[in-house]
Amino acid sequence: MSEVGRKDSPSSCPGKSAKRVFAQMSRASTPFGADGEGVDSRDKPGHDGIGGGRRRFLGIAVALAFVLIVVTTAFAAWVGSLGPLPLEQARKVSTTIVDRNGKLLRAYAMADGRWRLPVDAKTAVDPGYLKLLLAYEDRRFWSHGGVDPLALGRAALQFGTSGHIVSGGSTITMQLARLMEPRRERSVYAKLRQIVRAFQLERQLSKDDILDLYLALAPFGGNLEGIRAASIAYFGKEPKRLSLAEAALLVALPQSPERRRLDRYPEAAHAARDRVLARMVEDGVVSQEDAAQAKATAVPRLRKPMPILAPHSSDAAMATVTDTPTIKLTLDSTLQKTLEALARDRAVAQGPNISVAIIAVDNESGDVLARVGSSDYFDERRAGQVDMTRAVRSPGSTLKPFIYGLAFEDGFAHPESLIDDRPIRFGSYAPENFDMTFQGTVPVRKALQLSLNVPAIALLDRVGSSRLSSRLKQAGGNLLLPKDEAPGLAMGLGGVGVSLQDLAQLYAGLARLGAARPLREIMFANDDREPMRLMDQAAAWQVGNVLLGTPPPENGVHNKIAFKTGTSYGYRDAWSVGFDGRVTIGVWVGRPDGAPVPGLVGRTAAAPILFDAFARTGKIPAALPKAPKGALIASNAKLPLPLRRFRPVGELIRASSEQVPRIQFPLNGSRIDVDRSGNGQAAPMPVKVAGGVLPLTIMLNGTSVGEIDSRRQRLVDPPGPGFARLTVIDATGAADTVVIRVQ
Repeated sequence: MSEVGRKDSPSSCPGKSAKRVFAQMSRASTPFGADGEGVDSRDKPGHDGIGGGRRRFLGIAVALAFVLIVVTTAFAAWVGSLGPLPLEQARKVSTTIVDRNGKLLRAYAMADGRWRLPVDAKTAVDPGYLKLLLAYEDRRFWSHGGVDPLALGRAALQFGTSGHIVSGGSTITMQLARLMEPRRERSVYAKLRQIVRAFQLERQLSKDDILDLYLALAPFGGNLEGIRAASIAYFGKEPKRLSLAEAALLVALPQSPERRRLDRYPEAAHAARDRVLARMVEDGVVSQEDAAQAKATAVPRLRKPMPILAPHSSDAAMATVTDTPTIKLTLDSTLQKTLEALARDRAVAQGPNISVAIIAVDNESGDVLARVGSSDYFDERRAGQVDMTRAVRSPGSTLKPFIYGLAFEDGFAHPESLIDDRPIRFGSYAPENFDMTFQGTVPVRKALQLSLNVPAIALLDRVGSSRLSSRLKQAGGNLLLPKDEAPGLAMGLGGVGVSLQDLAQLYAGLARLGAARPLREIMFANDDREPMRLMDQAAAWQVGNVLLGTPPPENGVHNKIAFKTGTSYGYRDAWSVGFDGRVTIGVWVGRPDGAPVPGLVGRTAAAPILFDAFARTGKIPAALPKAPKGALIASNAKLPLPLRRFRPVGELIRASSEQVPRIQFPLNGSRIDVDRSGNGQAAPMPVKVAGGVLPLTIMLNGTSVGEIDSRRQRLVDPPGPGFARLTVIDATGAADTVVIRVQ
């Protein structure tokens, strides 16, 4: 036992025992089993450094991803905090009033006093200026997406080398973003904000819209914003046509608008303009010769006033149309400017405190082509801000043509009829002529041309004051009578109130052969105006034909303009209204406060202005319409007997056996169904009359259609479908009239 124990003891055989122990240790530490498969998953000794590097890389990547997510989230939150683009605010502009051709009449400053006019770069801005602007500010405007990386890189390099901001590298879009959200500081944060806004602008707007908005917001010093406001204020014109010197100056001003204000620092503006030109020469945009010539041009040193054409019309449009940046009127700016100058000159010639008003109307459309409400809008002594074209005044004799027109329509007078101008009394009213004399028996034509009062009142007595008033109101003439007073004979001589614009509308109705059309001054999308009946075509033509022969003033040409003058009681108002085949013009002269002006007469004060106004339209007077079908054109000797001489109501005294003519058929207000079965031709219409002194004359719509014999009936050809006026006049001038509807 002891030997065996000794053999097993390591001390009995040290060398052999050591080998055995080493082998056992080696087996215990071997990671593979008998079949060679690993018994654990640990790395082999000596490979721990590679595993640690992978873990570190993974950790860094996770950390960077987390940071990126946080930064992206924060950036997105910051972008979201900016809110939507303030486009609505940026698009607010001054309200502008333009004429029928889009030319600026007047602009109104914004609530904060800034002048900012809407701009359309394609149609309203000189292409040369646009070329210069983009070459200087943003040469890659049409291709970049709001930010120009090359320009930003250049700006960053300049900042790095100089230590301060040399150029911003901003595109037009980025500048627009800054203008929409103004900030004084120039910082990285501000630039980053502009970049974000620029991308948003490019996503929401087209390039044309971005350029238009920039051209409307760019600052040009003081309260001027936008290319249009600057061009008008500095050059007195729209930016549609600019010289090279003007274009370069407008490119230079927005970079430092307050330090280069032309009205304060013209030298600085001059130097900035020349630097723009020099750079454009370097870039090959402008030739050396053109630049030298432009540099030799002086810069403006004073601002010009904003245009104020048609101030009364503009004020009325502003009060009528709201929340519209541009209001288009029917006015013609060229004619408006011409007539404003005419009114101003003639008012000065008339004397102190006297004003002149003029209105011009297109006959066919009823559009107001010019409205001069006063001789000088800013002259307080002449109450310049009062629009005298809309003021209600006494019209004097200007309503007489409508009295004659209704008399022609009713068939008891004709331009060649004879009428007495002699002293006569209508109850307590005894009219007298302006010169206090009487002409005796004269043709009706001459009575109207000479504006004789007695014949006009005699005709009005037959026509009826209420009927005249009703017909004028029906045609758009708003007559103003004294309170609680009915229309009377005095209205024929001015005993009623009417405005110049209403007179122009009525006279334009004469030019349109009896169909008045409501005046239009503001152009709306829908024009639903309908013609209004003033009088029959034949009667309107006869009135125009008579007025065409009125003797003109010394500066006028005969038989070119049909016109009428008027003078109100007490020499307070002088009028003249006339028309050719194209235009109707009305003139008023007087004191806006209604004070009398001794010697103020329509023929000498207003008529010369009227003919000057026609001459300054720049067009030869157009011929009046031809006589309508059925108009009676004859000398006095060839007129039907009742029409040869007009008889006032007082002379229509009959013997007891005589009776007033009375139309028994057709009855007043009846409808007549015309038989058109025979080849489409209308069958004759019977007319039956009782009473009256033979011969009896039948007038259909103011035109004689024959006489009635002793049987007191006659067949007449009916007019076309619609209303017709049938009048029968006996030998003494007594008449009966009915209105029928033919269908």
